[in-house]
Amino acid sequence: MKILLTGATGYIGKRLLPLLIEQGHEVIACTRDKNRFEILESWKDKVEVIEVDFLDKPNLQKFKKRFDVAYYLMHSMSVSIGDFEEKESRAAEHFKIYMNASTVRQIIYLTGIVNESENLSAHLESRLGVENILNSCKAPLTALRAGIIVGSGSASFEIIRDLAEKLPIMITPKWLNTKCQPISIRNVIQYLTGVLMHEECFNKNFDIGSGEILTYKEMLLGYAEVRNLNRFIFIAPVMTPRLSSYWLYFVTSTSYPLAVNLVNSMKVNVIGRNNDLQKMLNIENISYQEAVKKAFQYIEQNMVVSSWKDSFVSSLDKRTLEENMEVPKFGCFRDKKKRPISIYETERVLSNIWSIGGSRGWYFGNILWRIRGFMDKLVGGVGLRRGRTHLSKIDAGDALDFWRVLVADKEKKRLLLYAEMILPGDAWLEFKIVKEGEFLFLKQTATFRPNGILGRLYWYSVLPFHYFVFNGMINNIIKFQKID
Repeated sequence: MKILLTGATGYIGKRLLPLLIEQGHEVIACTRDKNRFEILESWKDKVEVIEVDFLDKPNLQKFKKRFDVAYYLMHSMSVSIGDFEEKESRAAEHFKIYMNASTVRQIIYLTGIVNESENLSAHLESRLGVENILNSCKAPLTALRAGIIVGSGSASFEIIRDLAEKLPIMITPKWLNTKCQPISIRNVIQYLTGVLMHEECFNKNFDIGSGEILTYKEMLLGYAEVRNLNRFIFIAPVMTPRLSSYWLYFVTSTSYPLAVNLVNSMKVNVIGRNNDLQKMLNIENISYQEAVKKAFQYIEQNMVVSSWKDSFVSSLDKRTLEENMEVPKFGCFRDKKKRPISIYETERVLSNIWSIGGSRGWYFGNILWRIRGFMDKLVGGVGLRRGRTHLSKIDAGDALDFWRVLVADKEKKRLLLYAEMILPGDAWLEFKIVKEGEFLFLKQTATFRPNGILGRLYWYSVLPFHYFVFNGMINNIIKFQKID
């Protein structure tokens, strides 16, 4: 079959795509930025990539219209606090226009459990609204409604991980007593592929889960048990939603908009209805603790396939990033460093550049980088806690601590980062290995485009730190031994 996959570079899409190919399907992968999509050699002739932004007015002339099934895996929960409902509705309406002009025979939508109809959060109301729009398409809809998805790199799992790993004693909001039904990412993928052109699933919605009903407190303690951690949790009934959001934001790697939207959703019980889908598809439920164990197997082997933090909506949107793809030449401050390297050092130096950030750090002054990340968190920025998804692999669009990867071209030996920390201006950090005459050089350039007087004052205030940090960084990138 030919399958249209929206959200192909998202958390679910990246995991679903290889399985669809393995099952023999042809895939049309939809992404807002083709540069973020890597087609493996084994995928050639099996995957076609098209660039489409469903928030924009539909352009039917450029859209592929011949396919059998379409997956709708888009959401906007983490991008903002106030307007994601409008964006979700607009994207769904535009998707509907595309679908009604196509040959699609089934639409599959992964959404949230929405059984507490009178107390739904804005996020869950929005997801239900999208489902209603998709239900009005000419092709039959199969909606799979899930609660907390447990898997390496999922937003829910990473938040639970941050809390349980960092806090031996927790004074927590009362919503930790809210009940939910978690589900392993492996089971989610099994359901997504299992309902494919399954006519008994047409024009129906199904709640999917592990069969366990747990409170968020029980999930935290269950995680701690798997990790052999002693944790003590005390519920504070007076903690307001705003304080709850700040608590999540400062302790975990989540963005503040996502923290607010999660807190609003976590006040609602997320318990699925019984149905026969599990038996119909012959799926064996994976328990919560088993799902945590499987997630850590991937983390420890550095085999995390996708992470919510690498999505554009975890920080800035694609348009903002596109505006900063080219480093400006005028009206900017620059800190340029240049070091000669031998041809024999090239591979090792390039490997060190590609391994920067995350657990390895920034090669010099890591305490200063952590302080800068903490200061960024205090004023509502992303901070350093996002880390990186892989130890030594970087793709354009990935999150890298408080940077976003704009260019990651190993062939041209260039890495360009754009700062997503809160600044009175815009900042870029670029690494290049270039040949000048008969010699090779590593060039490191920090560029800052100030916004008014405040931006200029900021640059001069951090200039002394730049002298030590950037000199130390380029020197150690050359000296550091390559990761095996």
